Parts: sequence; C-alpha cells; structure tokens
Amino acid sequence: MTGFGRSQGASVEVDWLWELRAVNGKGLDVRLRLPNGYERLEPQARKLCGEKLGRGNIQASLTLKSRSGTAVPIVNEAALQQVIDNITAIERKLPVQHSTGAQILGLRGVMELAEPTMSDEDRNTLDAAVLTGLSTALDTLNDHRGSEGTALSKILLGHLTSVEKLNALAEADPSRTADVMAEKLQEQMARLGETASSIDRDRLYQEVALLVTKADIREELDRLAAHTDAGRKLIKQGSPIGRKLEFLAQEFNRECNTLCSKSNAVSLTEIGLELKVVIDQFREQILNVE
Repeated sequence: MTGFGRSQGASVEVDWLWELRAVNGKGLDVRLRLPNGYERLEPQARKLCGEKLGRGNIQASLTLKSRSGTAVPIVNEAALQQVIDNITAIERKLPVQHSTGAQILGLRGVMELAEPTMSDEDRNTLDAAVLTGLSTALDTLNDHRGSEGTALSKILLGHLTSVEKLNALAEADPSRTADVMAEKLQEQMARLGETASSIDRDRLYQEVALLVTKADIREELDRLAAHTDAGRKLIKQGSPIGRKLEFLAQEFNRECNTLCSKSNAVSLTEIGLELKVVIDQFREQILNVE
C-alpha cells in the first residue's frame, strides 16, 4: 500500500529530517539511507519499521544538518594509502601519466567530511531523538495508508457483493434441474435416430442421474458463499490481512474453475466467466492490502 511519512526536529544543535515512502510489496522490504557515521542506527531503525509495518517496499531517508559548525574535510589515510598502492602498481605495468594529488583526493572515499566532535552523551541524546522521529514518521505513513485502506475496503466489499450476485444467478440457473437434463438427453438420443418412446425409462433415469452428479455444482456454490463470508470478516477485522486475502482469492479462483468445467449450459458458463473477471479484479486490489 502506498503512502508517505515525514517528521523533523532538532537535538544537541543538529537538525534531523525523516522522509518515508511506501509502495506495494508482497513482503516487507525496508531500504534505509543513513548519513555516513550513523550506520549504528540501522538495527534499531529496522526493528521499529518491523513493529509498525507488515508489508510493502519502504524507503526511509534520514538527513542531518549541524548548527554548531560546518563539516571539516579530512583525508581517510587508509583509503589514501590503498589508492596510492594501486596507482603505483598500475603505473609499473602501463605507460600512463602520473596521477596528481588533486586527482587522487577527488576519488570517492579518500576525502571525507567530518562533523564536529560530539560527546557520548550528546550522541546518545541525538540517537534517541532521531529514532523517536522515525517512530512519528512511521505513524504518519500508517495514517496515510489507513486512509487509502478505507477506500480500498469499499472496493473489495463491492467485488465480494458481485461474487454473491453471480453465485445466486448460478444457483437459480434452470440448466441445473433434472428435468432440463432429461430433456437434453432425449434430444441427443433423437438425433441418433431413436424416438423418445423407444428409450428404456430406467436406463434414461440412470443416465440423467449420472449427468446430474457430474454437473452438480452445489458444493462449489456453497464454498463460494463461505469464501465470501470469510472475506467480509477479514476486511472488517482490518490489517494485516493481505496474505490471508491472497489465499482466499486462490480459493475463489479454484471453485470458479471447477464450476466452469462442470457447466452443462452456455448460460452457466457465462456466469462462471463473469465470476473469473470479478475474482481477478479482487486479486489485483489485494496486492495493495497490508
């Protein structure tokens, strides 16, 4: 389910800003973008996201800006030495021009920006404030997703209502009666050159009984009705229900396929095809549910 969350604040002379974006996803995939030096917050940030979100692809970005002074550029000595060693090795093998100091310092990772020194106490205070801000941003994100979910629940309930109506039409379809099946069987026998009077009545009843058994969709209709009731209860229950609804959609589709395979009339097949369309629409919308 899509949504956006944002929170900002300040602590120990540092302004912080969280921006969260969510799109649909089968599971929960959290991608954090933290400033250099704040990787320590990642485990707690992921834990917070897992506690407040059930599914979705989440992008969470943290921006920090110090009020006490500008960042000071410093050289990463370890990275610099590794770069120099590699350049030296390359220049020994290939006739290339020597690298200048400016070119080396321009390489990523050699020159870094260091924030003003912060005490352990201030660092802990800032970490706590930033994580609290993340919790607030997640709540805002969930509020947005909740508003979308309210609208989505009406759409899903509408699909379930359509399934109920089509189920009722299949229930009342005249092709399901034994009399209609017997009449069809007599017509088929007549085409083979036999008259209705020459058909053994007991054999006719046996054939009709066999056709009725094969074409009986009572069980499929009952299951479709039960699945519809289960879907309404899940939607009323609220999230997280996305995975349960996905399973329910699979069951809907299975019963619909069986109904179509047992159909003995064009009218019943048409109802089954309309059911498949509604069920596919229901399944597509479920991808938006947490």
